[in-house]
Amino acid sequence: MARFTTFRFCLDPTVEQEIVLRRHAGAARFGYNQCLRLVKQALDGKRRGTVGKVPWSGFDLINAFNTWKRTAAAGRVLVAAADGTTMVQTTGLAWRAEVCQQVFEEAAVDLGRGLAAYMASRNGEREGRRVGFPRFKSKKRAQLSFRIRSRTSTTGRAGIRVGGLAPRTVTLPGIGTLAVREDTRRLRRMLAKGRAKVLSATVSHRAGRWSVSLTCEAADLHDAARHQPDSGTGWVGVDRGLAAFVVAARADGTEVARVDDWPRPSRAGMARQRRLARAVTRKPPGSRNRAKAAARLGRHHARTAAIRRRFLHKVSNKLVKTHDRLAIETLTITGMLTNRRLAAAVADAAWGELARQLTYKQQWRGGQLTPVDRWYPSTKTCAPCRTVAPAMPLDQRTFTCGACGYRADRDLNAAVNLAIWAEPHHAQIRDLHAGGPVTKARRGEGSGPRTRASETGPDDAGTAPTPPRVRNGRPRRALSHNSTEL
Repeated sequence: MARFTTFRFCLDPTVEQEIVLRRHAGAARFGYNQCLRLVKQALDGKRRGTVGKVPWSGFDLINAFNTWKRTAAAGRVLVAAADGTTMVQTTGLAWRAEVCQQVFEEAAVDLGRGLAAYMASRNGEREGRRVGFPRFKSKKRAQLSFRIRSRTSTTGRAGIRVGGLAPRTVTLPGIGTLAVREDTRRLRRMLAKGRAKVLSATVSHRAGRWSVSLTCEAADLHDAARHQPDSGTGWVGVDRGLAAFVVAARADGTEVARVDDWPRPSRAGMARQRRLARAVTRKPPGSRNRAKAAARLGRHHARTAAIRRRFLHKVSNKLVKTHDRLAIETLTITGMLTNRRLAAAVADAAWGELARQLTYKQQWRGGQLTPVDRWYPSTKTCAPCRTVAPAMPLDQRTFTCGACGYRADRDLNAAVNLAIWAEPHHAQIRDLHAGGPVTKARRGEGSGPRTRASETGPDDAGTAPTPPRVRNGRPRRALSHNSTEL
């Protein structure tokens, strides 16, 4: 077992089974909120000095919730006798036996991950947008979902089974056998041959449909589906754009793939989306008609996302199956979304999702994928003579080199430059403006093979290091005579 994959199936539950699914989803939301409440209470107690340890990890949260659910703080069931006296029949969470206990545990694990992400973001150990403190999940706005782990019994029977009573069924512990709409033959064969193992099942409700995602630990792909290590085909640069969605080319200028007619699902369905959104706002808040209109709008968004996801899988599969070495440019998609003229088109293209799919699919097939330097000028660099041209406007679709007269398609030229960057003899990035290697030296550091700025390198024999400069009465670190100050 060397890779993780997910099989997603659309469920077709009965009315009684849907009630059970909603009960488990509500229990997951309740467990998450109660664990968060215990954390906040412990934090308040720690500020007052009454509580020592705050449950923070998933394991501690599970233990804290299990302890709480058996106490009187979780609730009591009182029984009245004929003589008017009352007695406590049950202490703790009375309905906890009606759902699978793993739902509470997985909710606690999710909260533990959120708290860990919050601390990592606060301490500067997590990149990207800052993560806030976890908040309570609303009963009206929270998505219906829960997760159950697969446990093996003492007899060797798995808790989560596929195709038990019928080929198109999935059996979940505490819920029973659920019918699915898709064919499960591929997963059943992998499970029967021991090439896959179900780890967990996530049941979610989106756009009026229930679906189950089975997270599996699977074996490597067959050798026939993997790339050969000594293929020697060279690198292929993949340029992502809006006019042409994907253009792939080799370092010699050969174009190997081009996708021009991409669906643009968001723009194609924008007229319908606006009409459905206006229908929602016209209904009184809290009415049933407003809920129905919101459901229609949600189904439209789900269909748009499904069209985009299917297209991205089609493109990524085509690239990964035919090329073993891919080089993709590093795009600042978050910054591009701030452009009000291109934000809608960039979001509709989903370049980040395409890069994610290419990354894990290339790993499955034993190929290589390298991200190109963010500041590499692939679009305005001439592929034959390596001359960097001035900035090109977006409406200029043909690249023309002023030095050698080379003319080529804008996206094709960028894809060729990406492939050139990834070639072995271009492993060290060249500074195209200076004609030499990029030193990337910090302030006070030299570009040669020295350990400190005050030391001399092999090429500096007979020279003395520059004395330190003084600013505001404090000596500054010395700069060698050939260092680059950024």
